[in-house]
Amino acid sequence: MKFDVLIVGAGLAGAALAAALRGSTLKVGIVETRPPARPDGWDARIYAISPTNVDFLSAIGIWQHLDPARMAPVYDMEIHGDAGGRLDFSAYDSGLRELAWILESSLMQLELWETVKRQHNVTLICPAAPAALAIDAAAARLTLADGRRIEAKLVVAADGRDSWVRQAAGIGARNTPYDEKGVVANFRCEKPHRNAAFQWFRPDGVLAYLPLPDRQMSMVWSAPDALADELVALPPEALCARVAEAGGYRLGQLEPLTPAAAFPLRLMRVETAVRPRLALIGDAAHAIHPLSGHGINLGYQDARVLAEQIKDLPAWRDPGELPVLRAYARARAEETALLQYTTHGLNRLFKPADPILSGLRNIGLNLTNSVPVLRNALVRYAIAGRF
Repeated sequence: MKFDVLIVGAGLAGAALAAALRGSTLKVGIVETRPPARPDGWDARIYAISPTNVDFLSAIGIWQHLDPARMAPVYDMEIHGDAGGRLDFSAYDSGLRELAWILESSLMQLELWETVKRQHNVTLICPAAPAALAIDAAAARLTLADGRRIEAKLVVAADGRDSWVRQAAGIGARNTPYDEKGVVANFRCEKPHRNAAFQWFRPDGVLAYLPLPDRQMSMVWSAPDALADELVALPPEALCARVAEAGGYRLGQLEPLTPAAAFPLRLMRVETAVRPRLALIGDAAHAIHPLSGHGINLGYQDARVLAEQIKDLPAWRDPGELPVLRAYARARAEETALLQYTTHGLNRLFKPADPILSGLRNIGLNLTNSVPVLRNALVRYAIAGRF
């Protein structure tokens, strides 16, 4: 099998890249271990999609096919410090339709999968697992576990934080564990959230409530490992009581919609996002703390930028050429570094229990909140950028 572009991993970023190459003359292959499964009920893995990425998903034909009954816009956001600090964001005050959209990972994954299945220039190779990778000046060659061989001008690693492709290519990744886990679960709420999101910087981690349709919400609690394990082990009623109390009963009493699940958190930086005939996108290229909710937004923008770099190349240009791929890497470097260092810095800033530092960080929140021009500029910067 021979392709112009071979994407290893059909997760959100990988499938979005394939969809973004629709209409190009490039022959695209996707290697994936298994097709996505439709969840029974609500999916606990929820993402906040920025308006910039709503535009991207619309452009590639995904957004307009998603079920609006399983999505909720965010119009307002309250951020609370650990000692009285507060920062409020409003879409209306900032001249925006919404700050973000909250929806299930599986909702996007299934629609992306169905879209690329119908795409005339895409071949899905599934189920399949990579076994060996060889790259030379002429091509990249991937051998699958069942012995099949694939040749491509460009291989794209979209296979997650523990990317097999990245490791097979010898690209190092520096991991900084946070000694925390992200605990996620969905709840039905006693009080209406009115399409507002809430975030609390607490001594025991960062707690967020994200609105879902009707009186439902998704919880993300970035908690120290011991607390995270304790939360996941709680019976549903006890978990509801714990989460409601931690959020100051902002949405009243809670009822369980999904069991709690947890995943380890770490900061990951790679040596390089590109090599000749190889590019990294999504979680294979970077990992950040979830307190900003921007992880998948970075991945979608990786897909958008890489697609723009390669889909309209002249016939004589090779999509695996290093100059082409370096242009992609340069275009993504600033935003990725900014979000990595910002989220890492905020995590470290709010972690120490030092009363002096606690006072200073909460004063900072209140000062920013008291200057509407600055506060709204922060929102517009995040939205106008590729976050």
